[in-house]
Amino acid sequence: MLSISKRGNPYVRRLLIHGARACVMHLDRTTDRLGAWIKTLQERMHINKVVIAVANKLARVAWIILNQSGALYLKQRKTTS
Repeated sequence: MLSISKRGNPYVRRLLIHGARACVMHLDRTTDRLGAWIKTLQERMHINKVVIAVANKLARVAWIILNQSGALYLKQRKTTS
């Protein structure tokens, strides 16, 4: 798996991007690790690039869950240090 390309299924790509856009808009950045990662990305790049990066991360998580037997996705809270 590389990046989300335009050569793949356009419907799945569109769904991933819309889901990523919803994550960027509504994810709690204070308690969630993905939210903290999104916050650091937003400080460095344009919002559209952030959305594509989150969509790519969601696609990778989905790929692992679908292809590895016994793989689970457990939501982890951000640890306070």
